[in-house]
Amino acid sequence: MSGYDWKVVRIKDIGKVITGRTPPTAIKSYFGNNYPFITPADMKGDKFIVKPERGLSSQGANFLANNSLPPRSIAVSCIGWQMGKVAMISSTSFTNQQINTIIPCNSTNPDFIYYSLCTRQQELRNLGSVGTRTPILIKSTFENFQIQLPPLSTQQKIAAILSSYDDLIENNTRHIAILEEIVQSLYQEWFVRFQFPGREKNRMVASALGMIPEGWELVNLSNIAHEIRRGVNPNSIDPETPYLGLEHLPRKSIALSEWGIAGEVQSTKLIFKKGEILFGKIRPYFHKVGVAPLDGVCSSDTIVILPKSDRYYALVLCCVSSDDFVNYATKTSQGTKMPRASWDVLVKYALVMPPAPILSQFDELVREFVLNIQTLIFRNRTLRRTRDLLLPKLISGEIDVEQLKIYSNGGTYESSREPAATIS
Repeated sequence: MSGYDWKVVRIKDIGKVITGRTPPTAIKSYFGNNYPFITPADMKGDKFIVKPERGLSSQGANFLANNSLPPRSIAVSCIGWQMGKVAMISSTSFTNQQINTIIPCNSTNPDFIYYSLCTRQQELRNLGSVGTRTPILIKSTFENFQIQLPPLSTQQKIAAILSSYDDLIENNTRHIAILEEIVQSLYQEWFVRFQFPGREKNRMVASALGMIPEGWELVNLSNIAHEIRRGVNPNSIDPETPYLGLEHLPRKSIALSEWGIAGEVQSTKLIFKKGEILFGKIRPYFHKVGVAPLDGVCSSDTIVILPKSDRYYALVLCCVSSDDFVNYATKTSQGTKMPRASWDVLVKYALVMPPAPILSQFDELVREFVLNIQTLIFRNRTLRRTRDLLLPKLISGEIDVEQLKIYSNGGTYESSREPAATIS
């Protein structure tokens, strides 16, 4: 139970609430890479959003000047099935109209407010308007939502404990993003710009794709990869089997860190194995391509891709996750409302194949990066699991933190102890 010095407050008592806006999409100059533009789709359970799908230009930021959000604001999604998702703003940002964001006052610890709301998602959902096709948590209702608030020193101690986990998660997530960038940069350097080791010894020759190094050849994707279709009856598999739906595949990231369980979905599924490549074929412009970090089942709207030989693994992965290939899949997809890519068409994609020594060197490098990415994925899952066990006990006051020693570090508070690896 929380102490007697904890009090109940409303959201509007502890900060200003800003509802986001979307600038006119017809004005392309409003969008760019100067400022993050956050939507509920970017809120995936991590404290900070490392890489939102969209951004605004300085012109777009000026247009939405009244909706600017400072660092350490707390964004809460307030519409549809994603209602109640919470994230903390890491730099000056903007959100769309489906998010209400709290700019906390100085008498509260923003991290504590973030963690408190993380435990209340179902309650926030229940407050959404009923009887409408898309439930909405309106601003006035959100502003009157109540939370328990301990003294500031207690807020800081609780936030320090939980932040120690999220700081590690954020560092790992950024490391994953860096590794992914390295992988795609290697592919672009070696297979697009042909800046590979030993290139000085190769002269360039003409081909159907333009000038390529002598000794390299043109192949179609069908020469080096095939689709694997292992259909399975939903009732014949363990309901706890990991399930990867299209909703679990992030955009423009091969790191698949989230999944559900097969028992939650009754539709037809496909079996995949660890290391196989999953390609979301519905609306391929969403760029959902990743490496399976474990065995499981996936939606039949996913293409399971397997190289025809181990030596082609890195080349196939980098090819099908590249912007050029996704653009090809988008242009050749069929359908208007729900365009779908077809493997029979995708296999016609042309690419270059280097001599065996270069291919082997590239494959070895990429495999090592992919292995490191997957190690970090599971490390983060362990950290989240431990943090989530602590979270409700700390926020409710069940765990007493009064005797915990903390120290100030540049205006933030940190625990004087390393986070525990496990909790009983």
